[in-house]
Amino acid sequence: MSTALVEPAPVVLLPDAGPLITLAYGQALDLLLKPGWQVRIVDMVLHEVTRNSTPSSDAIQNWVDANSVSIETTRTFQLFQAAQSRGGEVRKANLGELSIQEAMHEMALYEPEYVGVFLFEDYKIARASFLLPDNCRKVSTRAYLQFLENKGWIESAAEVEGAAIAQGRSFSRLRFPE
Repeated sequence: MSTALVEPAPVVLLPDAGPLITLAYGQALDLLLKPGWQVRIVDMVLHEVTRNSTPSSDAIQNWVDANSVSIETTRTFQLFQAAQSRGGEVRKANLGELSIQEAMHEMALYEPEYVGVFLFEDYKIARASFLLPDNCRKVSTRAYLQFLENKGWIESAAEVEGAAIAQGRSFSRLRFPE
């Protein structure tokens, strides 16, 4: 009988726009790095959170640059850019989520040894049914903060939420059962 330890699968955190904005408002973007997982931001999501000047846009871009966060290139963003360059009305709704889904499918095909964690905030995503590869998970910002608190990596998930709300973030009120 073998007693060899099994190494846990490496994890890649793929945050959507909502968690990035909330954590930027709470001055807590570094919490994405707390578990020691690789963080990748898909190009479409980065574009969504930095294309306009907002209270969080500079903070997010500066954090990405300062931490050399990997930017995941997606066909979704390339097609969006091509449509924009042609002019006219361009669809913008749900493109970040589509690009994250694309990145998760790429991970399942080309990096099956990784576990992808899709960090979301929008309550519509919680209820959305899209195919998640076996090696990917969907986790809300609130559940992620609770995970960090349970691990002892932050003192209080509620304090992080409160800090974001105090700075003007309209944080999702959706709560999941314990």
